[in-house]
Amino acid sequence: MQDKDTWSGRFAEPVAELVKRYTASVGFDHKLAMYDIQGSLAHAQMLAACDIISIQDLNDIKRGLGQIENEIISGEFVWSLDLEDVHLNIEKRLTTLVGDAGKRLHTGRSRNDQVATDVRLYLRHETGELLGLIKALQSALLDLATQHTHTIMPGFTHLQVAQPISFAHHLMAYFEMLKRDAERLQDCRKRINRLPLGAAALAGTSYPIKREYVADLLGFDGVCENSLDAVSDRDFAIEFTACAALIMTHLSRFSEELILWMSPRFGFIDIADRFCTGSSIMPQKKNPDVPELVRGKTGRVTGHLVALLTLMKGQPLAYNKDNQEDKEPLFDTVETLTQTLRIYADMITGIKVKPDAMRSAALQGYATATDLADYLVKKGLPFRDAHEAVAQAVRFAEQRGCDLGDISIAELQQFSMHIVEDVYQVLSLEGSLASRNHIGGTAPNQVAAAIVRARASLAK
Repeated sequence: MQDKDTWSGRFAEPVAELVKRYTASVGFDHKLAMYDIQGSLAHAQMLAACDIISIQDLNDIKRGLGQIENEIISGEFVWSLDLEDVHLNIEKRLTTLVGDAGKRLHTGRSRNDQVATDVRLYLRHETGELLGLIKALQSALLDLATQHTHTIMPGFTHLQVAQPISFAHHLMAYFEMLKRDAERLQDCRKRINRLPLGAAALAGTSYPIKREYVADLLGFDGVCENSLDAVSDRDFAIEFTACAALIMTHLSRFSEELILWMSPRFGFIDIADRFCTGSSIMPQKKNPDVPELVRGKTGRVTGHLVALLTLMKGQPLAYNKDNQEDKEPLFDTVETLTQTLRIYADMITGIKVKPDAMRSAALQGYATATDLADYLVKKGLPFRDAHEAVAQAVRFAEQRGCDLGDISIAELQQFSMHIVEDVYQVLSLEGSLASRNHIGGTAPNQVAAAIVRARASLAK
């Protein structure tokens, strides 16, 4: 039987058991309990400061909420489906503990602005935690990159060998993606960190409240300026989930490469055993389960983004019960991203690089062909003519089954008389890397400098 005290007496019959189970959110929104208590304490302090409740009421509320917090932490708190959500569960327990003071706590607010505040407090905290995890992953990438500025591998376009690059340079591409991810989260936090409390149900309240006072107590940058928007807005949750989906997308791309590189067909790396599993039937197998799961979980987070967008697309102002459905996708997004970032940083430290296999692959596919074209341009040949000459040289090498660097000067000169003995410097893998000697290039000294700048940015 639902506790009649939580409602106005408007209803002539109790909520049906099926409806109660269907509409209850306490099974998942109890995750907001500590943030609900945090917001309630600030609200109570403001009510007392505005002489809306007495100091004695404030002290009783503080005492009661303190006990409830301890009960929740210890696992002694009893959550009731009859009380529908985290807010009513805490309020009912508070009233049981401190009497009328507990009933006065809800003065000047609604569950509409209360839940919006709780979710923002939760997401603000989790965003800070995630930024720390991104930094830890970036640091792990830098540690690995530092060891491999001179390790040569093929760079790919269309998954075909394109040009030689250093393995460190490849890793630093993911550092840059994560850097943008962190910037997006930091920017998103600005819009998370606005206070809805005080908007009440939708129109504000007739009590002489001080919203800025509560915002200051809770560490918000300011208040939501429109009461209708304050209670119905979930932009901040959608924006956060979009940021999360992008992070997962970046890690999914990296995972795809790790999976390919670990395949015997590539043999570029090995992932530590603790991140892999075997086969129940094939004893030789070592499967890269963690990267594969990251690829799969990326679809899960992207699905949550679509779910939240769909949730909001048809809602009129102001609050609607639909918004109850924002929490499960949001909570799961946070949990999935947190676990992924944490395990990824650890996995990076367990990667064993195989430089010989990388170098061997870089010698396939005529990776220095562009270097030969650039060489001819520097000798005075127009680029399009140089491109054609090198294409003919590559065809010749394919027919001979050799690399460009294995062709004699006399044979190369049939494609261009501009080619002389110094050509072999640019046809070497090391020469190719060293020639990309500008900021953002793959020359080892440039990559080392990029790593130094990256470490400095993490230290800020």
